[in-house]
Amino acid sequence: MIKTLTNQTIALAGLSQAVYLVQSIAKTGSANEEDLETCIASILKINADDVPNVYGGLEKLKTGLKLLENQLGRPEKVDTELARYAAALVYLEGKYRRNIPMQNALRSGIEKATAQAAHFGVSHENVLANLADLYQNTISQLRPRILVVGEPVHLTDSLNANKIRALLLAGLRSAWLWRQCGGGRWKFLLYREKLRAEAVSLLKSHFSDLSHI
Repeated sequence: MIKTLTNQTIALAGLSQAVYLVQSIAKTGSANEEDLETCIASILKINADDVPNVYGGLEKLKTGLKLLENQLGRPEKVDTELARYAAALVYLEGKYRRNIPMQNALRSGIEKATAQAAHFGVSHENVLANLADLYQNTISQLRPRILVVGEPVHLTDSLNANKIRALLLAGLRSAWLWRQCGGGRWKFLLYREKLRAEAVSLLKSHFSDLSHI
């Protein structure tokens, strides 16, 4: 059964990880490569055996789970910029879900990127450029567009820009998965504490080192 609290939490962790990497690249010009690869690979996992498999296993989502715990915790710990990115992607996913031609175009593009990744590797700059173009030609056409805030020197770098767009596409993938798992606006509002508790439980059961990011 896919519509479980655990699966919803994992999907939100994937979304949290993607937007955190967007923020990191925009502001510092760098991001954890393993976390980046996890997010990019999730775009290509159209058919997965289960929800954790979308991300290559729960062990690849430590960053996202820790962030989700923080974001669902005390108000003073919430990063409003990350919350804005995540909320925007969830909103755009709703529009995307009703746009069948765009879904078909995205699936076709992802299939091409999957073949490319098999040759070059998931995080190769050619794959990132392909996914960035795919984002620009599909999701970026929806309104409102997501405004990423950061340092101009990083935002204008072509590789960084491609990474950011590819990660936004990964965030949308997780937002789509969140819906598939039974997530929604009311679910988030009413189950906020339960989602946080589940994130904490997953962290404790799968990771021995829970130091902050």
